[in-house]
Amino acid sequence: FIQSNLRKMSRVVSKNLFNFKCTGELDAEVKALEDRLEELKTAFPEAKEMTDKMKELVHKHDPESDEEFYCIFRRTARALVKSFNYDNHEAMLYGSLQTLTTHLKVRTKHCGNFEVPVQVYTPKTIRKEKRRGALIYAHRGSCVSLSIHELRRPAQCIAVDMNMVVFNVQYRHAPETRCPDNVKDFYEVIIHVSENAEKLKIDPGKIVICGEDGGAYICLGAMVLLAEFNETDLVKLAIPISPMVDDYCFSDPLVMTKEERESHLIMRKIWRDLIAADFEQQKTSSFLFPGKASDEILQKFPPTIIIETEFGMHITEATRLANRLRSAGRLLELVVIPRVTQSSCWVPGSKAQKSLTDIFKTIGQEYIHC
Repeated sequence: FIQSNLRKMSRVVSKNLFNFKCTGELDAEVKALEDRLEELKTAFPEAKEMTDKMKELVHKHDPESDEEFYCIFRRTARALVKSFNYDNHEAMLYGSLQTLTTHLKVRTKHCGNFEVPVQVYTPKTIRKEKRRGALIYAHRGSCVSLSIHELRRPAQCIAVDMNMVVFNVQYRHAPETRCPDNVKDFYEVIIHVSENAEKLKIDPGKIVICGEDGGAYICLGAMVLLAEFNETDLVKLAIPISPMVDDYCFSDPLVMTKEERESHLIMRKIWRDLIAADFEQQKTSSFLFPGKASDEILQKFPPTIIIETEFGMHITEATRLANRLRSAGRLLELVVIPRVTQSSCWVPGSKAQKSLTDIFKTIGQEYIHC
């Protein structure tokens, strides 16, 4: 990419709505949930063997080992999501009951001719409105696993909570599609929604982008592209949640938090052997590691709210990016949900999940529909 001339953006003004106090201790319910999640990881056939095999494969760097690793990773992630019972859990039902689902495909040519599948969730309360807010969403799964179908219920709930049309994007996964082409899938959907706002009955001044975990990396990568191409004005707000940001996992584990230390070898494997097209050539690129974007690029980011958890596995890199964005005048809020882990926010009906729901509602009311 050739960096274009960058227009300086005015500094955003935070409302300072989320001044949660971290305590350094897990909530008792969250601790019980984490213990249950660990049990679930070994609750399906061959689970222990698969876990042991992954620990072995993180140290190998050849195509055969890479394929075996991501197949196990995907199977484990799907088993965990299946255990949450999103389709039938009472805490998730309102999303499907109060939204209408349609589908669209966005044509792209950056990595062959490909149509990016998108599920669209429209709250029934705004289905007849002609200028509705839009939230373009990239799902979690470390950029390697899961799908918009498996994670449709949480996205439908976001649509209701924020009173916006959610475009749930099935960006292509690594390693079949590598950096930056999966980022471009998401970027092309942003452009499509913006250019077709009238047809889609979207208010072009209320387009929000959001992603979680690997999806937050996709979202941040698209923010770099928007900044490069002077298209930041297309987006009113960006909300990366528990974002994969940079190469912190390659640093000394002695300086890491417990959660970072426990996951750093897997994250190294994912970044180096699955996401990157050529790690050595791309390791300084902000398209692989958005946290390495220059100050000039960060000054061109959309207004941003970063959501993290006190015991999240990306807490250090997310906080570093938040500090840089604050200096660049583009950070609205750094929200750190106290006493919870990243994975506990995925569990329907949990305190952590309810906290995240309340945060979405507040953001919608105070930063989007105000």
